Amino acid sequence: MSIPLPFRKPSARDRARQAWIDERRREARIVVSDVVNHSDHLLRLACNVLVRHGETAEEREDARILLVVLDAKSPGRAERHRTDREGGR
Repeated sequence: MSIPLPFRKPSARDRARQAWIDERRREARIVVSDVVNHSDHLLRLACNVLVRHGETAEEREDARILLVVLDAKSPGRAERHRTDREGGR
């Protein structure tokens, strides 16, 4: 049985994983801060990173809102990616 997280020292693997997450979060913030120069696809990826790994609740909520705005901007996108297509295509 392993020791619960608050009582054990972080391993090298834990530190490496946290460093990787911190780097992805930093990259996502850079992409979101320069919305005009990045594709919608890259913005969606960055927002998904921030929704999952954002440091504050406000940052996570802002990323969720930006995802809603991106989806509203391209309403046909949801229809193209549906698995239960109508019309037999």
